[in-house]
Amino acid sequence: FVINFTTWIKIETKVEGMAYSGPIIQLEDGWKEIQEKAIDVLQDRLNNRLTSKFDQKIYISIYTKCYDMCTQRSPYNWSKDLYERQGDSVQTYLTNTVLPALRIKSEQGGTMLLTELLLRWSNHQIMTKWMKKFFAYLDRYHVVHHTVPNLSEACLKRFKENIYDEMRGNATAAILDLVNQDREGNIINKDLVKGIVQLYEAVDFGSLDSYKSDLEQPLIDATRNYYANKGENWIASLSTPEYLLKAEHALNEEKNRVATYLNPSSERMLLSVCEEELLQKVQMVLLEKKCSGCHVLLVNGKSQDLRRMFNLFSRLEKGLHPMASVVEQFIVSRGNDIIDQRRARLESGEKDKNDDPSFVKALLALHDKYLAVIKSDFSGHSLFQKALKDAFVEIVNKKVGMYTTAELMSTFADRVLRSGGEKLNETEVEDNLDHIVQLFSYLTDKDLFAEIYRNQLAKRLLNQRSASDDAEKAMIAKLKMQCGTHFTSKMEGMLSDLAVGVDQRTEFQSRMQEHSTRMDYSVQVLTTGFWPTYKSPDLVLPQEMNKCMDIFTAWHNGKHGNRRLSWMYSLGNATVKATFGKKSYDLQVTTLQAVALNVLNNGKTMSFKELATALNLEETILKPLMHSLSCGRYKVISKIPQSNRINTTDKFVANSKFSSNNRRIRIPMASLDASHNNERVQEDRTIAIEAAAVRIMKARKTMQHQQLQAEIMSQLAFFKPNPRDIKRRIEVLIDRDYLARSESNSNVYNYQA
Repeated sequence: FVINFTTWIKIETKVEGMAYSGPIIQLEDGWKEIQEKAIDVLQDRLNNRLTSKFDQKIYISIYTKCYDMCTQRSPYNWSKDLYERQGDSVQTYLTNTVLPALRIKSEQGGTMLLTELLLRWSNHQIMTKWMKKFFAYLDRYHVVHHTVPNLSEACLKRFKENIYDEMRGNATAAILDLVNQDREGNIINKDLVKGIVQLYEAVDFGSLDSYKSDLEQPLIDATRNYYANKGENWIASLSTPEYLLKAEHALNEEKNRVATYLNPSSERMLLSVCEEELLQKVQMVLLEKKCSGCHVLLVNGKSQDLRRMFNLFSRLEKGLHPMASVVEQFIVSRGNDIIDQRRARLESGEKDKNDDPSFVKALLALHDKYLAVIKSDFSGHSLFQKALKDAFVEIVNKKVGMYTTAELMSTFADRVLRSGGEKLNETEVEDNLDHIVQLFSYLTDKDLFAEIYRNQLAKRLLNQRSASDDAEKAMIAKLKMQCGTHFTSKMEGMLSDLAVGVDQRTEFQSRMQEHSTRMDYSVQVLTTGFWPTYKSPDLVLPQEMNKCMDIFTAWHNGKHGNRRLSWMYSLGNATVKATFGKKSYDLQVTTLQAVALNVLNNGKTMSFKELATALNLEETILKPLMHSLSCGRYKVISKIPQSNRINTTDKFVANSKFSSNNRRIRIPMASLDASHNNERVQEDRTIAIEAAAVRIMKARKTMQHQQLQAEIMSQLAFFKPNPRDIKRRIEVLIDRDYLARSESNSNVYNYQA
């Protein structure tokens, strides 16, 4: 109903607040006119679904009549009576017209009832609007002064009490039936459902109490039953990916359903019920399904299905924990497969050595693969990053054979950084170093890796075998980023020594030109604290070498008188020009090898003992030295008798029949030093444990044994100490009066200042 308000607003403004001064209007006369011209006409139009406008003159006359009846002086002020009678007219219409019609439709079926209910609710809203217009004066004055419900509230209350309270049960059942039809894919009148939902929302004067109790809660219960049955059928007949696809579709549909015709406040509760029935109750079944669970998806690389599983389970509280656990177990099993393959190779007779690139590459590839899976399929979630970390902590700290993973990883890094090792371009070197450091971060024996890596770095630097100085610096920078300055300070010192040594060698070469020598001679000065400890035999050198050493010693002492020089012959190298028959060769050898070749020059034949005396070398050093010259790939020395082992009864002579297609020949020699010094590693660990204990106790003063042990373990990042070792070091600190046991409790320690 649409009218033009212009005229009546002007009239109302003109007479507002003034007492009526015309002829007295009796209640029955006035009400009869209002009833016949307004209320009966309005109800007739509603019943016949007419949309024609109220005549403006009639509307104004009705409004004026109400106004006049309410502004007459007492006892002819009919405000209270008009308020009651207009309410009674609404009540009568609802009970005599609306309710019987709804009862009839209720018997015909749910959709018929909802359609009729929506129509009657719409008519009621129209009636309420016109009642407010006709009796506007009552709302502005009578309601305010007598503290009674305004006309809108009164009309709504009557609708709720007379219509809603009786129809809500059938209406709710009809809505639930339509919702289930919608879930089954049938076409329903969603606008009809939305209109009825708005009725539920409106009947409580702004609150949603009726909606929640009369519709939402039954809907939640029905939804739980519906999806409990669906989930039971799906889990029995579908694979995990198929089930998750169904669950994802159902959840999306429920969300759209809320957006289309339910109240937004229902979304979280409705989805929670769906998640509980479709996901939470069957989560472990889905994860562990024999032929399609999470393990199988990981094996087959089903990224889309894994992403869907992750997204769905992330909706549950702690829903990702079981999935992360499965992922961790899977990665551990893959790592164990790699370990088992190495064990099988060793058991089949393969020689166990600290260089197993295939094993390390397999670990790097495994880590790279599942790091990518976690980033792409699991959005880099912290739980899955922790699962990857925990899995690799377990994998890389398992020992197979004589060598730990730390040793194998360090040797692989040596292959990557050493010239003649892995054939890689700069980008591949950088990628391999990144992956090695990632794997290194999972080691509990980081200090062992550092010790081995430092020894191998020293050999590369001293033997000029580094493929790239930039790559060496990059690797140290990555380790420094991972473990801090203290971890890499000695490695950085080694590089610094070589950088400074370039200038010193240039200066010394100028000095050497002042002397007449038959050989090119250079010296690299190393700082003792930075470099590993090496064996230093008191080798008998040729006269020409001694002369050069004396020249360098005099020059060095003149520049650095406070420094003491110690000569490390085992680290030196030389190029020896050798002639066999008519061919000449450049032999790239160590200083020890060069001196041995010099002793055997000119066709001399010497026994093992004679060589030991001439060179002043112990048996443990001379054996690997002579093995490299007589039993290796390039047999420049002949051994009598011929064999692959060196005995103290052997004799040696230059191999006059030696021949090679290469002019420049490198003859490697086995290292005289182990890849690392276990005693030194243990000594460093002992010092670290004691230092941590003293540092903690100095700050805390008093601590229980278990607390102190836990604190020490948390502070030692480079290795994982054994609790028994910690206890022994605490006992030593007590003996040295750094700590003392409490007199009242032997399990409590006090710091001794």
